[in-house]
Amino acid sequence: MRGPKAEPAVPCRTSARRGPPATTTVDLPLDQVRTLLAVVDEGTFDAAAAALHVTPSAVSQRVKALEQRTGRVLLLRTKPVRPTESGAVLVRLARQVARLEQDAYGELGLSGAGEPTRVSVAVNADSLATWFLGALTRVPEEVRLCFELRREDEEHTAALLREGLVMAAVTSSPDPVPGCSVRALGRMRYLPVASPQFAARYLDGPLREALAVVPVVAFDRRDDFQDGFVRRLRAGRGAASAQRHHVPTSEGFVEAVAAGLGWGMVPEAQAVPLLRTGRLVGLAPDRAVDVPLYWQQWKLDSPALAAVADAVTATAAEALRG
Repeated sequence: MRGPKAEPAVPCRTSARRGPPATTTVDLPLDQVRTLLAVVDEGTFDAAAAALHVTPSAVSQRVKALEQRTGRVLLLRTKPVRPTESGAVLVRLARQVARLEQDAYGELGLSGAGEPTRVSVAVNADSLATWFLGALTRVPEEVRLCFELRREDEEHTAALLREGLVMAAVTSSPDPVPGCSVRALGRMRYLPVASPQFAARYLDGPLREALAVVPVVAFDRRDDFQDGFVRRLRAGRGAASAQRHHVPTSEGFVEAVAAGLGWGMVPEAQAVPLLRTGRLVGLAPDRAVDVPLYWQQWKLDSPALAAVADAVTATAAEALRG
């Protein structure tokens, strides 16, 4: 499949004059930047036009004008529309401007200040199912927030932050996205477990050999966590069995393992209660896997973001391993 067209470079002019090269300042009209954001959020030019109460032609003209000003292709005309790398920079700018405007309205007591603030966060499914929602309840009520949570694997949440689709993310990456700050949250521990019936039926031999051939539960097709565990047991060789069940919810994943569909790596917070009741058995108690988690957010002086960050880090300190 052919990839997206390369972003055209800004044309340069040479001059015979001596001295440092002249710099050009590009104005970025806010109506055009906001229109770009609307197209990305709504997914199509027509939907963006409806949200902005203008015609699709007006939306198209604004985006083209912004592309001409910047000398860059800003959108991939796919369904849904996606920003290019340059477009993502302007999408982040648009969200940050909107965030600062709303904070300023609130401080000044102007009209619209009473509306709740919308905060978009990317979070991995296991955090969402265990400790993260508790963090949101700790945000002071007077801050008045509406949360828009986007579920994504912890290895991929930073991409949503980079594209400007969210303001903050729980991620496994300690490397800050450009324009973002990073805080360490702690380590989420995972335990290799199975149902007692599954273990009795399939796991009566050497564990490192058995786990490579017996049924396994995975979150989705991108989930290679169980494969990584098998490679650790086998000194870097092999992977989990090709006989795998994909269960793309954290709660459903745990239930699938407890029901005996296969073995899997389950978060400690979800596994321990089932281990105590006998619905699960540990396969290798000394082989737990810890995944470090980080909180990344925009470097923005926003009371709303600061309140969320404080609540998330405080809750993580209690729920995760240090």
